[in-house]
Amino acid sequence: MSLIEIKVPSPGESIAEVQLANWLVSDGDFVERDQEIAEIDSDKATLSISATEDGKIKLLAAEGDTIDVGSVVATVDTSVKGEAKKQKPESAPDNAEKAEEKKEKPVETENEPKKDTLQTELNISPLAKKLMLEKDIPEAEFVEFLKGLRFGKKDIELFLSKKDDIKALTGKPVASSWGGTRDTERKKMSMLRKKLAERLVSVKNETAMLTTFNEVNMTPIMDIRKKYKEAFKDKYGVSLGFMSFFTKAVTEALQHFPQVNAMIDGDEIVYYEYADIGIAVSSPKGLMVPVVRNAEKMSLAEIEANIKELAGKARNNRITVDEMMGGTFTITNGGVFGSMLSTPIINPPQSAILGMHNIVERPIAVNGKVEIHPIMYVALSYDHRIIDGSESVGFLVKVKEMLENPAKMLFGGSDPVIELLGL
Repeated sequence: MSLIEIKVPSPGESIAEVQLANWLVSDGDFVERDQEIAEIDSDKATLSISATEDGKIKLLAAEGDTIDVGSVVATVDTSVKGEAKKQKPESAPDNAEKAEEKKEKPVETENEPKKDTLQTELNISPLAKKLMLEKDIPEAEFVEFLKGLRFGKKDIELFLSKKDDIKALTGKPVASSWGGTRDTERKKMSMLRKKLAERLVSVKNETAMLTTFNEVNMTPIMDIRKKYKEAFKDKYGVSLGFMSFFTKAVTEALQHFPQVNAMIDGDEIVYYEYADIGIAVSSPKGLMVPVVRNAEKMSLAEIEANIKELAGKARNNRITVDEMMGGTFTITNGGVFGSMLSTPIINPPQSAILGMHNIVERPIAVNGKVEIHPIMYVALSYDHRIIDGSESVGFLVKVKEMLENPAKMLFGGSDPVIELLGL
């Protein structure tokens, strides 16, 4: 018998322990070399462990266990021969079926009002459907995103526990399963959640955090997106979203207020001559903040492409520790969940964070007249130890000016909007 030990790899510098999230194989299974056998959670990211040789596997740890980096979690008996279990892929519809589906889809014309065409069998709430239409998210694109998610053992267990309820929903209405018992359930906190809790408490205790607010008239940006979004996507292959405008506005404002882009290190202040912007992303494992490096040098298309790639990795638990390290400023968008106003918490060791919120049509005064415009409230939380009130207010006003007059993000150009979009 020849036993090969499988040890917990190091997810990154300064990480000493991880949590075994899921076994992807069962005890006694035959595994192949490089086959993924387990998922581990660190306080920064989710990683997978792969078998190093072919053979029969013996599991030495249980799901949920906290394990030191370098510890042995399984052994592989390489003397055993066999064949690994593989999932059978679902058969794809043939070309005739695809053509028929395409033929049945309703077509919108330029002169017709936009209709709710979300005909998916997914259980999407009316509010979510409305948001998809407002943000111009195609149904097919959303379904493809769901297909890209990786479902684990616990997802299957959840399906099995809820299968009867799901079947009942297709027939007559059933009573809600909520309430009626005195049962409780305990679940062990993930490493990511534990570390997030520690960091949030430390920020409140160790910084002099304040928040300043302002509002942004989103009409100019929404007009630009409406006019150029198709040409932008045709040329660059990415959608023209709000986040690229905000990222660009932030990088320009940071040049005017370098304290907002600085950090405290002991009794020194470190000023950064670049802008590495963290973009907060909600993932199945919790909040992730991948970083767009040197965003100050990027065009809108480059920012959109970077955000799309990093957000996809975060949501699919494929983000690396390096991709979340070293940001100098963070942007978080609670508006995608319907938030009207909030006080975002600083992402240490950074000194400030910008919070975006939902866009709502509100009456405002324009040249002495009341007009209805799409308005977003924005919030800047900052560390008062390093950033004075005048600097925080000035920074947020500069961001507001950039967004309400996108041409101010540029210096020159015959058509500032065309130059900004790079068309």
